[in-house]
Amino acid sequence: MKEFLFIYRRQAVQEEGAQWSPERIQQLMKPWQDWFGSLAAQNKLVDRGNRLDGDGSTVKTDVVTNGPYVEMKEAVGGYSIVKAKDLREAAELAKGCPILSVGGSVEVRTILAM
Repeated sequence: MKEFLFIYRRQAVQEEGAQWSPERIQQLMKPWQDWFGSLAAQNKLVDRGNRLDGDGSTVKTDVVTNGPYVEMKEAVGGYSIVKAKDLREAAELAKGCPILSVGGSVEVRTILAM
């Protein structure tokens, strides 16, 4: 089995009224919890990862800029690590990701051992 990084991308602009009630947050999290539970039940989930905040910095040789995605329309919202026999199987696992139902995407990358 190989390990793969799932990178969750979404629109960089947050929805208006992003101050959601606890009920709305739970409603949004339920599909994620179910999906992660399904991956864990298949023994495919290595690390469910974390959400990423929208702020950050980009460091280049002699410049530090605010924000990790200054000119992008998409933002990385989080990541996970899964295991699968190959890239094709990993991509199949990604098809169940809840972010797809809201116009987001999942980038699937093979993790190479150092």
